[in-house]
Order: sequence, then C-alpha cells, then structure tokens
Amino acid sequence: MDRGPLPNREAAVAFQREIAEGNESGRMFKWGIALRDSDTLIGTATLFNLSLVNGRAELGYAMGHPHWGKGYMNEALRALLSHAFEVMELRRLEADVDPRNAASIRTLERLGFQREGFLRERWHVCGEIQDAFFYGLLRREFGINSV
Repeated sequence: MDRGPLPNREAAVAFQREIAEGNESGRMFKWGIALRDSDTLIGTATLFNLSLVNGRAELGYAMGHPHWGKGYMNEALRALLSHAFEVMELRRLEADVDPRNAASIRTLERLGFQREGFLRERWHVCGEIQDAFFYGLLRREFGINSV
C-alpha cells in the first residue's frame, strides 16, 4: 500500500469520503470482502486509476491478518477479475507489490498475473523507501477473448 495506517478517526472519515466519491464518480471501485456466515468485513478489493479508453485499471487489495492464508483473497479477486474483464470489458489489469510480500506475490501469480518489472524506490511509506514488483494480466490470459 502506498500509505501507512491512518493516524486518527478524522483521517479514516476523510478516507471513507474519498472512497465514496471515487465509487460514485466511477474513478475507482472499492468492494468490501466479508465472511459469508457472519457478513463480517475482513478486507477490500479495489480497481483504481481506471482508463476505460485504454481498457486498463490497477488492482489493489488488503485483508485483515487473522484471515490470511485461507483462500478468501483468491476467491474475492477471481470475482473482481471476472467483473473487470467480463462486465467492464477491460483489456488489462496491473498491480504492484512489495517484493518482500511473498503471499501477495503468490496470490497474483496464482491468478495468472505476469511479473513485468521491478520498480526501484517506488514508494515512500511510513518513513521507508520501498521497491515494487510490477505485474500485469491481460483479458485473454484470464480466459476471455478480447472484444
């Protein structure tokens, strides 16, 4: 993520407002990921930096630590990818990930994303300069013919 933990409630309210405005305007789409049995929110999945003219968007996701390793993110992202490619008719999705985040790398690669680059010193988060691996997935690689 390109930001650290939110420092206070006001920052959380502002971030929530930013999400709502992005969803309403179509600049981004952020969905909650909830457990089926309790409807408890455990994470988010987001399409952002949408360029419908170019048929592309960036993918972001986050999940609460207690729910890691249970397959929830893979299931949620498969639904998001289907929506992006089938409903929105995007041609390409992109994601960048911290090279130290092995679980996230496995998730992207399991979904068919290909590593396309290494972006040195891409982010400044919580006082730390961080590199990023850059990944891409094409519609046809997800098993859907291009339009």
